[in-house]
Amino acid sequence: MLKKIVLISLCSVSAFALHYGELKINDKDLEIAAKLDMGQFNENVEPGTVFVGGRFFHVEAAHSSDSFADIDPFYELDFLVKKPIGSTGLHLGMGIKLNYTNNFFSAPLGIEGEYKLPVSKMIPIYVNTSVYYAPNALSFNDADNYLEYRAGVEVELVKNARVTFSYTKINTNYVQSSDFTYNESWYIGFKFGF
Repeated sequence: MLKKIVLISLCSVSAFALHYGELKINDKDLEIAAKLDMGQFNENVEPGTVFVGGRFFHVEAAHSSDSFADIDPFYELDFLVKKPIGSTGLHLGMGIKLNYTNNFFSAPLGIEGEYKLPVSKMIPIYVNTSVYYAPNALSFNDADNYLEYRAGVEVELVKNARVTFSYTKINTNYVQSSDFTYNESWYIGFKFGF
C-alpha cells in the first residue's frame, strides 16, 4: 500500500500545478510533501508568497523515544506565507499546520527561513530551518503539546531540482504520558520545483 501511495504521488505531482514536490528517506522512514503556490491560481496573490501544502510521514519506532511502540503515520496540511527580505537571498515565512496521527491532533504555529548562500553561482546552495509549536490550547484529542523543528541544506544540481540533507525532530506529547519523541532523525532526499 505504501509503495502505491509513493508511486501515485510521484506520477501526479505535476498535474496539480504544484510549486514543489519533495521526497525524503533514511534507512527506516519515508516523508512525502508537496506545496501548491496560490499565486498560480489567483492574480491578486504574488507568486511565491502564499502556499498550501500537505505531508505524509511514515516512520519506524527505531527513530522515536519508544523503540517498541507501533508508530502511526503522520498526516499534515499546512498554510505558509513567506517573502524575500530585500535582495539578501533570505526568505522568511509564518505558517500554521494541522497535524494528525492516531489519537493526536494539533494546530501548531511557526516560522520558516531559507537562505541562499552567496558562495557559488554555478551550484546554488540553500540553508533552511523551521520551528512549529502548539501549546495545550492548540492540541486536541489526547495531545498535550507539539514541537517540531527542522534544519537542512539543499544543493541545486539541476535547475528546479535539489538534493536535500536534513534533520527533523518532532515531539508529539500526550496528556496521559511523559514527553514522547515521535521522530528524530537525519534524511536525504530530492525536491522538485514546478
